[in-house]
Amino acid sequence: MGLNEDLRMDPPCHPRACAIQNCLQRFDYREEKCRKEVDALYECCNAFYQKNGDEARTVSCPKAPLLRLKMKQRGQGI
Repeated sequence: MGLNEDLRMDPPCHPRACAIQNCLQRFDYREEKCRKEVDALYECCNAFYQKNGDEARTVSCPKAPLLRLKMKQRGQGI
């Protein structure tokens, strides 16, 4: 499933959030093993906020300011 399809889901980005949970279960909750899935969720959530504005809400995404902080930290290797 692509980004546009994930944005149209109800709730938006939900398949990507589920992919993180599945990955964490598969790898005994070692987050470092699921970096690709977390990055995919953040990509979807960022697109969601760009499309709908920072005040939009979906249960699958952190609020916009927290998302941006997390993305910045990941970009810095934190």
